Amino acid sequence: MNEPAEGSSPTVVPDPDDPQGFTMVVSGVPSSYVHLGDPTRLEFEYVRWAGDVIDVMAADGEPVHTVHIGGAGCTLARYVAATRPRSRQIVLDDDPAVIALAREAFGYSRRSGFRLREADGLAGLRPLDAGQFDLVIRDAFAGDTTPPHLTTTEFVGQAARVLATDGLYVANIADRPGLRLVRREVATALTRFTHVALVGETQHLRGRRYGNVLLVASRRALPVADLTRRVVSGPVPARVVPPSETRRLASGAEPITS
Repeated sequence: MNEPAEGSSPTVVPDPDDPQGFTMVVSGVPSSYVHLGDPTRLEFEYVRWAGDVIDVMAADGEPVHTVHIGGAGCTLARYVAATRPRSRQIVLDDDPAVIALAREAFGYSRRSGFRLREADGLAGLRPLDAGQFDLVIRDAFAGDTTPPHLTTTEFVGQAARVLATDGLYVANIADRPGLRLVRREVATALTRFTHVALVGETQHLRGRRYGNVLLVASRRALPVADLTRRVVSGPVPARVVPPSETRRLASGAEPITS
């Protein structure tokens, strides 16, 4: 998560170096970078890692039916729509002001390649049919913290329910040195998924500073080698923690049940 900015109402800040670039600020935190001319441009490091996951999870151009928990500027929904046409996508965000601003600032409509719904992430998953999606991405924050009810075994169970057998659950986790929350979220994911990996900056994964970690979970074996090749070639020093090492990291951590 980036450093907080001033202000509490959602705003869109122009990129001073690019007239087509904009940052959406939600609850005082820069939450999305949207480039109107290039939907494949992913500025924030953890968003690039999520894009890497999307790129390697299926053959090029194959649809990836996706539920996004947390909308903000809908950067990843635009990315999926551009790189994987015919993907069925739902974006859930519980803040009507964020939804209204995204539609006004970026012109989102039914032709954008995704449906934008006002709904809490957990409540929005419950009515969805089982096994109908390939990917669930949780990138929801209240300030710099994920709402606690979106970190529990109940939430992960709902994510697992709507996913196909080989689907992926991806969660953006902002954590402090020591990775206590990451360890508990891994333990929580392991109650529903067999394979869990992590992606993060090297120094943060060593527990030395605050930062974002991407959790990637599935019932099937994860494309760790392909993902690693993409992550290590990025501009930020980062690595993929494979499932065996991720399990060891979470050893002794309790799943989040409430």
